[in-house]
Amino acid sequence: MDNILKYKDLIAVVKYSEEDEAFIGKIKGISSVVSFEGQSVQELKSAFKDAAESYLDFCRRKGITEMQKSYTGVFNVRIDADLHRRAAITAKSHDVTLNAFVKKAIERNLEYL
Repeated sequence: MDNILKYKDLIAVVKYSEEDEAFIGKIKGISSVVSFEGQSVQELKSAFKDAAESYLDFCRRKGITEMQKSYTGVFNVRIDADLHRRAAITAKSHDVTLNAFVKKAIERNLEYL
């Protein structure tokens, strides 16, 4: 099961490792690899905050102003042919482009996070 933690503008994905009997987290959407762990939820949250602050401090010291990965807004999506056909037909029937249809679907699903 994946879980998400948020701190300032940073987001981390957390998984439980049965082998390590610990929660393991990794900050996503940045160019560096920053991970943390904790035995309890409280320990995990504290480790995340410490790791995030260390990363932000590192960026400040190095003069890095763009801490997040940059995104172009363009990406390829691979889906099966029938789903592609149905999406295209649905988009046309609502008088929007397939691109606009997909964008709206992504926006709608991100509201749940």
